[in-house]
Amino acid sequence: MHFESFVSGRYLRAKRKQKFISLISLISVLGVGVGVLALIVVLSVYTGFTEGLRDQIIGINAHVIVRNFSGHIDNPQQLIKQVETVEGVAAVTPNIYGQALITSPYYSSGVVLRGIDPESAIQVINIEKKMTEGSLLDLERVDQQAGIVLGEELAGRLGVSVGGRIRLVSPNGALTPMGIIPGIKSCLVSGIFKTGMSEYDSTMGYVTLETARSLAGLDQGVHALEVRVDDVDRSGQVAEAVEQRLNIGYDVRDWEQLNQNLFAALQLEKIGIFIALDLIILVAALNIISALIMLVMEKKRDIAILKAMGASMGQIMRIFFYQGAVIGVTGTLLGVSSGLGVCSILKRYKIIELPPNVYPMSTMPIHVVPMDVGIICVSAIIITLLATLYPSWRATMVRPAESLTYE
Repeated sequence: MHFESFVSGRYLRAKRKQKFISLISLISVLGVGVGVLALIVVLSVYTGFTEGLRDQIIGINAHVIVRNFSGHIDNPQQLIKQVETVEGVAAVTPNIYGQALITSPYYSSGVVLRGIDPESAIQVINIEKKMTEGSLLDLERVDQQAGIVLGEELAGRLGVSVGGRIRLVSPNGALTPMGIIPGIKSCLVSGIFKTGMSEYDSTMGYVTLETARSLAGLDQGVHALEVRVDDVDRSGQVAEAVEQRLNIGYDVRDWEQLNQNLFAALQLEKIGIFIALDLIILVAALNIISALIMLVMEKKRDIAILKAMGASMGQIMRIFFYQGAVIGVTGTLLGVSSGLGVCSILKRYKIIELPPNVYPMSTMPIHVVPMDVGIICVSAIIITLLATLYPSWRATMVRPAESLTYE
């Protein structure tokens, strides 16, 4: 054992004459542990919420959207074949996007309409898993009548259920010599979905491509292609590959680009939470400074003797630096083990339930990210090590002649 480690260990184990200093050291260990525990639990919960929100958004929308700068794709089937050849693409479906007025005998409201091909759409978006009544495939099974799938909140406001009738009125109708005739379509409700997100459940409806074309005044073609990729984390790379494969004139964006502002705000909030909770560790670091300064004051005679025996300033400094390092590392390990334990309990037993009408998940979401845990550990250790520098430097300033004058 090195000389510095030996003396530092003796100081840490000696408690008869420095009980108060040992108490402060214990409080410092607990402070670092609580700070690390809080950081791990809070960031794991926040990450769980963020990923839950991401899954909800991606579940309803595609991973990648392909649009023509003209706003219209005339040859969707040919373009679909090109996109399907790109590595990482799992499925492709055409889409027509529009808005209309939806009316029933009880209520009228605006609705966001998405014209889809049901068979290929269920391979791209997860709306089929959100259905509470009916199915997307039922859109094409309505005899002599156009079908529509509505969000649960919107259907509730309209006072309709599966089999009920509604009317769609679109401002984008057929162009005639007399002007634009609004598109009007009577539909049967063939399904109801619930995503848990009010902005979708209260404003969105799905119809077939033929129904969407008649409302939008289109003879053929679609507005965009929706793409599902094998790995959602590689959506950006796949989007770039799709854009390179297609001719110039197409705009290809992945889900991160389409929701850039939302996820940038969530990431900024996560950084703010991390900085705020790091203050707990900073308070514990101040306790480490207090404990080491008091220890230096009590051990002046020992320091003077060591220096008189030939100990260098670096050796004296390392003695107290090692003590602070032990406190910081011990507190960090305690916090990591406690934080991972708490996260494991919350994730396994689902103790905290959330109101389903407020959040898109029923229980507290927990997702421990190893990189987050590593950053927390490194930051805690760095803060505690920095806290030991000043007391360690003060120990090197002890003068043997003055300290041993009356000994």
